[in-house]
Amino acid sequence: MTVQGSRSFVTISLVGFAAGLVVAFALGAGFGATVVAQSGHTGLYGGARPLAPYSPGVDSGDTVYLSGQVGINPETGSLHDGVAAQARQALSNLENLLDEAGLTKANVTRATVYLDDIDNYGALNEVYGEFFEGVDVKPSRSTVGVAALPIGAAVEIDFIAVR
Repeated sequence: MTVQGSRSFVTISLVGFAAGLVVAFALGAGFGATVVAQSGHTGLYGGARPLAPYSPGVDSGDTVYLSGQVGINPETGSLHDGVAAQARQALSNLENLLDEAGLTKANVTRATVYLDDIDNYGALNEVYGEFFEGVDVKPSRSTVGVAALPIGAAVEIDFIAVR
């Protein structure tokens, strides 16, 4: 991937990025492998295949951006039942991505949580609190109630982490 432009305009060459992915797959990298684009950004996959054409995580040097994760078990491909089980799995999926980037939950600075039913806030908060137990400075967080989430998920969580 090449990036050209000034601070106000960026052009991304997707052709170069796609060629890099083709080479990575041809060499047997596939999902679960790290892909480094020409821009220096590293794609993170955490062993799970994304649901759409995006990177589950992007390591951009000092900052790591992790896409929203739902409660899909990467080994079975199935969505867990209930908001608590889905939240635990989503956080586990995010932790796998952090690990791939060489980070821990202590590096997380920002989280966004999406709930398909804001009445599940208490159940989510309990699981979220357990996940960040022992972390001195918890990440800042927004929790938003939404009408629906992909594949009928009850919760989706994304992170930003800093080295």
